[in-house]
Amino acid sequence: MNTRGSSYKSRSNIPVVILCGGRGTRLKEETEFIPKPMVRIGDRPILWHIMKIYYAQGFRKFVLLLGYKGEKIREYINNYPLYANDFTLKHGASKATLTYHGKAAEGWEISCIDTGLDTQTGGRIKKLEKFIKAPLFMLTYGDGVSDVDLGKLLAEHAKRKSLATMTAVHPPVRFGEVVFKDGVVKGFGEKPVHAKSLANETMINGGFFVVDSKIFKRMPDDDALVFERDVLTKLAKDGELAAVPHHGFWQCMDTIRDTEVLNDAWKKGDAPWKLWS
Repeated sequence: MNTRGSSYKSRSNIPVVILCGGRGTRLKEETEFIPKPMVRIGDRPILWHIMKIYYAQGFRKFVLLLGYKGEKIREYINNYPLYANDFTLKHGASKATLTYHGKAAEGWEISCIDTGLDTQTGGRIKKLEKFIKAPLFMLTYGDGVSDVDLGKLLAEHAKRKSLATMTAVHPPVRFGEVVFKDGVVKGFGEKPVHAKSLANETMINGGFFVVDSKIFKRMPDDDALVFERDVLTKLAKDGELAAVPHHGFWQCMDTIRDTEVLNDAWKKGDAPWKLWS
């Protein structure tokens, strides 16, 4: 069942929390000057692409957890209408007027929360506690895109009544395939989209979560708290972590090569994560 088009109204009040505070050291060629979520795919930061994935499926409220070079994200969000539209600026004797041309920018609500320079993922999420009033929230990282069905993820979370539900994905294959038969090479195949195409059933954390707000009571106030190691592992041990397999497209941006792959797909008009028109 395709759930992307259903229950949009109820999703508009569910906060989408995006972890944007890491240093991105494996992508240091880019992140020396900007935070990882601001690395571009085409002419927009990957953060924008991630937000559009959610926006296209009915989500309207976003909470960005900032850290390393968070001021760059603040500047982009604050000036977003200028980046998203053509405009005319007219200077007058007493005041200046700004007129935007074309379509209005997206009708989203964005909160930027400083969670510290060296705070770990769990510590950043814990600092969110006083800002989250909804019974649950969506959670993802600021460096991965996917064609994930978020409605299905929400439905499974409600069905399983777990404290958190994660998306499990097949890791991308780093190399192309050698096609051979009877010891003779017949050719070379392009790198598959994900490991499933090589009959590899391995799955990893895809980074798209639904989280019950009760989780805050299970988390100590500790900047060194790592969400994946200290929180998810404990939930799994207690049987309170569910997983929904996603067999479609998923790609994180960990290296310059990953950036090139995503930019090539966007340039060719073959970006599976582009769920918007």
